[in-house]
Amino acid sequence: MEKGFVIADQTETKGTQVASKKTPAPMVPAVVPQRVEAKPAAVKPKRRLWLWGAGFVAVAGLGLLVFFQPWGAAIAEVSVEVVALAPVSRVLAVNGRVAGVQSVDVRPQVIGTLTEVTVAEGDRVVVGTALAQIDPAAQAAVVRQALAGLDASLVAEAEAQATYARTDALGTNAARVVLESAARAVQTAAQDVARMTALLEQARIQFQKFTIRAPLSGTALVLTAEPGQVVDPATVLMTIADLAQLVIETDVDESYATQIKTGQPAVLQLSGETALRDAHISFVSQRVDETTGGLAVKLTPDAALTAPIGLTVTANITVDDLAAAITVPRAAIVRDARGDSVLVVTDGVAQRRGVTVIDWPAARLIATEGLVVGDVVISDATGIVDGQAVKVTP
Repeated sequence: MEKGFVIADQTETKGTQVASKKTPAPMVPAVVPQRVEAKPAAVKPKRRLWLWGAGFVAVAGLGLLVFFQPWGAAIAEVSVEVVALAPVSRVLAVNGRVAGVQSVDVRPQVIGTLTEVTVAEGDRVVVGTALAQIDPAAQAAVVRQALAGLDASLVAEAEAQATYARTDALGTNAARVVLESAARAVQTAAQDVARMTALLEQARIQFQKFTIRAPLSGTALVLTAEPGQVVDPATVLMTIADLAQLVIETDVDESYATQIKTGQPAVLQLSGETALRDAHISFVSQRVDETTGGLAVKLTPDAALTAPIGLTVTANITVDDLAAAITVPRAAIVRDARGDSVLVVTDGVAQRRGVTVIDWPAARLIATEGLVVGDVVISDATGIVDGQAVKVTP
């Protein structure tokens, strides 16, 4: 076993020696880096020209900006008018409708079935004319019942009086208590007769209400009642109006209520006509309607008017008529926190001028303070401010 170990060791040594005897690598010559010097970049002449061009454009733009000065106020062209005195009328335009001086809606006073209508729309009627009939059968029975009760009361009264007469004729033979009782029976019977008489009168009065009669003389209008219809006091059967005297009913906004007075002149134009008719205010209500804010007004034509009830009418009411006053266009008024004002042109500049005007629904307003004859006022101040340079258009 020891010999074997030696052999193994020798074999291992030989192998080592063989491995160390390899072919040597060839020699490679060393490379030495050489220094390369950088060449200077060539200068492009076009870049300098571009810089000069940009500078020129900037200078030119700045010059134009300074010349035009966009930050300054632009010179606006405006139309003007020269203040002068002239005749002025304040007119209020309203719309109304033709109505009768006397006009009544006819309504029944009882509930029942309408059996007859004795007039047609447009018929002329006088006071008391029967217009319609409501079935009175039930009320007729009430009348008969009241009449029967009255007859019974009369009979009882007659018997009581006869009894009292017989008792009184007995003189001292009749007890005083019996005579007094007979006297009280007569009084009771008389009171019962009076009560039944009143019931009969009441029944007859109610019976008369079943016949509807004209409350005034006039023309039957807006007939809506028809036989067979069940009516009550809330039902309008027809309208009776006196067409001989017509007025125009309208209302005025409460803003002008204090300036409307009776006697003020007006001009009327009926719908469908071109003719103008003179009129005047004949009635002004003393109460403004809380729901509409309107004041009821009536206009009476100066000449007789023939027109259908309800026709639309345009009316111009002359509230004020001045021989000479200063007026300005509504568009010339500037309203702000400082109050009303206009813009007056002075040496090419718009200058604010405080004014006092009468506000009125019209294109031109009367200026009572702030302007004098000869002032040049800008007609439309929209977009113009105080101190702005302006140019007057020819």
